[in-house]
Amino acid sequence: MSTTNLRVAVLGPGGVGGLIGALLARAGHRAICLAGERTAATLRRDGLRVESAKYGNFTAEVAADTRLREPVDVVFVTVKQTALDEALERVPADLLGDASVLPLLNGLDHLAVLRRRYPSARVVAGTIRVEATRTAPGRILHTSPFAHLELAAPLDGLADRLRDVGLGVTLRTDETAVMWDKLAFLAPFALLTTRYRADLGSVRSERRPELLAVLDEITAVARAAGAPVTTENLLSFFDGAPQSMRSSMQRDAEAGRPLELDAIGGAVLRAGAAHGVETPATARLVADVARAADEAAA
Repeated sequence: MSTTNLRVAVLGPGGVGGLIGALLARAGHRAICLAGERTAATLRRDGLRVESAKYGNFTAEVAADTRLREPVDVVFVTVKQTALDEALERVPADLLGDASVLPLLNGLDHLAVLRRRYPSARVVAGTIRVEATRTAPGRILHTSPFAHLELAAPLDGLADRLRDVGLGVTLRTDETAVMWDKLAFLAPFALLTTRYRADLGSVRSERRPELLAVLDEITAVARAAGAPVTTENLLSFFDGAPQSMRSSMQRDAEAGRPLELDAIGGAVLRAGAAHGVETPATARLVADVARAADEAAA
């Protein structure tokens, strides 16, 4: 990786990708946002506009295109799981070279998809904890007091540059632990907030018995998969997170957009089945959310 400014492609400049791209561009790195023609045209004209209590309100000039046409150092894959296959057409494998591919998607299954398409060794398991939303093309609202990435690779140079622009970064060696640490929190958070149309504070106070039941199930699945997850640590994170936090799945449901239900809830159920761990409370939530989505679409 270059020791000077980074060349970064952001596949899907929504809440997560838009925030990362804007922070990097503001610091002088080359950020190329890959999106549909209308969004790309808006970004070329207006840049990425961020509203954030943590990073301030600012506009960053970025490059934008419908397809990657030049070599880069890293590709951040930040689309929704439901749009992944179509979005990957924007990143030709023969242009990657030595670039790292860093997906920050929810769930587990996207890693296999990416490693079939691109050189497996270049695809890095990663997660991000953040609450950021695209309110319109090129407009990003960042509402959490944190934005923290975990990467399962020795990418010290990249990590330093991301820290320099204000992002939290932890480098780890255990890919399974990285992915399950995120999913074990995200699945109950997304399923419960979406099912009850409530913020995190309401869920942890008014639905606590159900929360505890789901946490116990997901902890058991994660540990069977090889991740050292504990119910106590998960509950501590739930209790310490901002009360007003709402999940992206909840926002998608309210807006009538496709849900990442299979990528998040389905991943837990499939892993439970594979490891012989029963997950009735989680399965019930997945079914309830799916039924509500079907009714809303009817």
